[in-house]
Amino acid sequence: MTGTPTREIPERALRSLLLSLSHQRALGRAAVRVPLTRPMVGRFVAGQRLDEALDALDRIHGAGYRTTVDVLGESVSSAEEAGVAAERYLETLGALADRGLERNVSMKLTQMGLDIGHATVRENVSRVLRRAEELDAFVRIDMEDHAKTDATLAIWRELRPLHPETGVVIQSALRRSPADIEAIIEERGRVRLCKGAYNEPASVAHPDKADVDAAYAAMMERLLVDGVYPAFATHDPALIRHAVRFAREKRIDRDRFEFQMLFGVRRDLQERLLRADYRVRLYVPFGSEWYPYFMRRLAERPANVLFMLRAVAREGLPRDGSGRTGSGQA
Repeated sequence: MTGTPTREIPERALRSLLLSLSHQRALGRAAVRVPLTRPMVGRFVAGQRLDEALDALDRIHGAGYRTTVDVLGESVSSAEEAGVAAERYLETLGALADRGLERNVSMKLTQMGLDIGHATVRENVSRVLRRAEELDAFVRIDMEDHAKTDATLAIWRELRPLHPETGVVIQSALRRSPADIEAIIEERGRVRLCKGAYNEPASVAHPDKADVDAAYAAMMERLLVDGVYPAFATHDPALIRHAVRFAREKRIDRDRFEFQMLFGVRRDLQERLLRADYRVRLYVPFGSEWYPYFMRRLAERPANVLFMLRAVAREGLPRDGSGRTGSGQA
């Protein structure tokens, strides 16, 4: 394969395997019941219950981070399940307000009924956005695989008038994304830029990491110059340095953008950015349906598998299911 380092081939194979496993619900049900698995996942998932997540959010805010909350779940198979998922988001928004915590959530449209029908997903997302409008909250609509991109952007555009403080996610892995970025900039929408965590065909996505990174850097520059408070979701030190350097050269103030990282991943990097007075928001998931999320986090960078095992060996397993370890780190 021209231009592709040989070492990337086994990484791709492992990534494909992990993504394939993320769809195996039987494995997910089994993983939840394995005693060793639960505390390991606790490093990346802020509890299975809302009260556990609220306690974790208290600690995270106390350390100086911003947060967005993901109520885990996706690809529901009935309108009833989608309705329950919407209720969980309504409950979460209310609990965040009651606790005096930052009112910022992220949600997937398949969890709201995207695969069931337009009327279902429209009704559920509308309920969440109306409640967010009442509570002065921010809602981010997550992006899923490429087959959902058009529908996700269409729902975002259709329902955004209900609550203008609603953003969307764009993935640099997709070849179409530069055009989507330009359209959203024109609409004055808020973008979270990520690389993408799905196993996409080469016809619609860049197969090589170098191309994904180059696309990310180019779109990051566009958003820094003309975007509305963009969020850069990455743990890649090279891309973070690129953003810092570009913003400095263009005299873009630090309060005009933010970095976003996953709860429990690269905490050293999170802390360095915070100490340097950059805005850092942690993506904080909670809920019992953690298995697909967890496997995609490992697949995003196969080295995360070794990273997780080494971190657990070094710091010990979380004791309270909130992501905290025996060393007391948040």
